[in-house]
Amino acid sequence: MAVVGAGPAGLAAAVTAARLGLRVTLLDAGDRPGGQFYRHPAPGLGAARPEALHHGWAEFAAREAALREHAAAGRITYLPLHHVWTAVPAEAAEARRGQAAPPTGWTLHAVAGHAPDERAAAVTARAVLVATGAYERQLPFPGWTLPGVVGAGGAQAMLKGGLVLPGKRVVVAGSGPLLLAVAGSLAAAGAAVPAVVEAAAYTAYAGRVPALLRNPGKLVEAAGYGVALARHHVRLLTRHAVTEAHGTNRIEAVTVARLDRDWRPLPGTARRIPCDALAVGHGLVPQLELATGLGCATRPGPDAAVALEVDALQRTSVPGIWSAGETGGIGGAQLALTEGELAAHSVAAALSPERAATDSGRRVERLARRRARLRAFADAMAAAHRPGDGWTGWLRDDAVVCRCEEVPAGRIREAAQDLGARDARTVKLLTRAGMGWCQGRMCGPAVAALAGQEPVADRRPFSCPVPLSHLAELPATDR
Repeated sequence: MAVVGAGPAGLAAAVTAARLGLRVTLLDAGDRPGGQFYRHPAPGLGAARPEALHHGWAEFAAREAALREHAAAGRITYLPLHHVWTAVPAEAAEARRGQAAPPTGWTLHAVAGHAPDERAAAVTARAVLVATGAYERQLPFPGWTLPGVVGAGGAQAMLKGGLVLPGKRVVVAGSGPLLLAVAGSLAAAGAAVPAVVEAAAYTAYAGRVPALLRNPGKLVEAAGYGVALARHHVRLLTRHAVTEAHGTNRIEAVTVARLDRDWRPLPGTARRIPCDALAVGHGLVPQLELATGLGCATRPGPDAAVALEVDALQRTSVPGIWSAGETGGIGGAQLALTEGELAAHSVAAALSPERAATDSGRRVERLARRRARLRAFADAMAAAHRPGDGWTGWLRDDAVVCRCEEVPAGRIREAAQDLGARDARTVKLLTRAGMGWCQGRMCGPAVAALAGQEPVADRRPFSCPVPLSHLAELPATDR
């Protein structure tokens, strides 16, 4: 079994599968397990209490210790700094010879190490679990390219991984529960946080009371964030958004405006807040490039983000490919841990039925119930913080949308309204939006919104940049 991603979902899956008797290869683009959520401070910083910046650190530490134990015993092969860019069915060679064969396994190709010493690597496995996590959704606004404007998750990563603050006076803005955690962490670390600017209204949770009541721990966690913000005198502005950032060489202030129900800025409500940094993000988007490149089916989520379609056992639509964590919809670390463990049981039952038969099914039933409860809460959050269609109202025509190719909003509007582009792909061909280094990861949702389309998952042969020399070294059967 190969697990791609060593965040909460992948880590839980790997150690559970090893405990169930499977041989596991765990590949991760990072240099240490934990993913973006359990990001470690750099060893040279000498952090005495890294757990102070995390929730559930004890649970992570236990699984990390289990990973080391299984790796030492040879049950898990842990491969950090391995960025998997594709997986090829093992039967591909037979199919090219005209012989039909059922799937017997996969060959995963990865870019290993750091430039300039990158090398090609390949791993074979009978089953693959995709646990590649997510990245931040950014809705652009005038001035968002100024130095000092960072992602909300990026600000948290700076604090967790580097023990540094993005600035001394940091406005936290966007939408979603991550904002409260980021603001609390920054304030506790010594930053002044003038305001948390939340585009949604918490009254949107009113229609999801049953899901909230089934997750009292989440309510306690939210109350803890509220207490922390009050202790540090952080103002919470709901149904507001940062509509412009101001500055010359660096951000110096932001304009904040009140929004209507569709996220359109209301005239006459704008105000300026001085700051030297802005941490902004509108939730997370599943990282699907590897899975969609394999043909896995997707579905639209309650937050308008595209996620993988999985069944009750975490199986995708492609035989031999499982998914766990944020790839199946944004839900947080606890849901990712639950789905990772559940997926491991599912893979074990598929690969070693005799071993699975000796394992009590009650554990799987408990995991399934927990997943349903946590997923209901995740869906409630996603629906409450779904971006309104009117957010493009704060985008002037000269505001940059695609940072890589420096494509402004006006050019995208022209492609959609005057040149007949009816989808994001056509907009890309006419404007180059999404054709830069990030391949639309940053600007994709914004381009789709400006084109009047719902976001869709692109199917690409590579999930990350690959040196041409690696492609030339591939065996002929995998080309």
